[in-house]
Amino acid sequence: MSDDCIFCQIIAGEIPSRTVYEDDDVFAFLDVNPMSRGHTLVIPKDHAQRIEELPEDQRAAVFTTLGKLAPAVEAAVDADGVNIGMNDGEAAGQEVMHTHGHIIPRFEGDGGGAVHSIVQTYPELSDEEFDEVAAAIREAQ
Repeated sequence: MSDDCIFCQIIAGEIPSRTVYEDDDVFAFLDVNPMSRGHTLVIPKDHAQRIEELPEDQRAAVFTTLGKLAPAVEAAVDADGVNIGMNDGEAAGQEVMHTHGHIIPRFEGDGGGAVHSIVQTYPELSDEEFDEVAAAIREAQ
């Protein structure tokens, strides 16, 4: 727990939330600034700013819960689909520094875009550059 983290305060019951799911490892609640009706946040109970800081079992619990809750959220608001995403780090748009996943219900004609709309400029990579990036990722593990 982090005393200055709003999500840790929500988990502790110090700040009210509209809780939709809770178990020993994970807490899920409606986003108070929703992108759509039913926008749900899924967070680990253990404080970690970035996804890589979470132990493997905690990461698994978050992603299992995202997969479990997505169809429930979609059905509850009669959505046509959902986006499931995570902003990991300030450059990626993370605003609350407690790792969390989003379930965002989507509706035909809502004006939103796909995950591919996050970045407006796509790189043009040569085969050599693709190979270099793939090797760098393998080496960084």
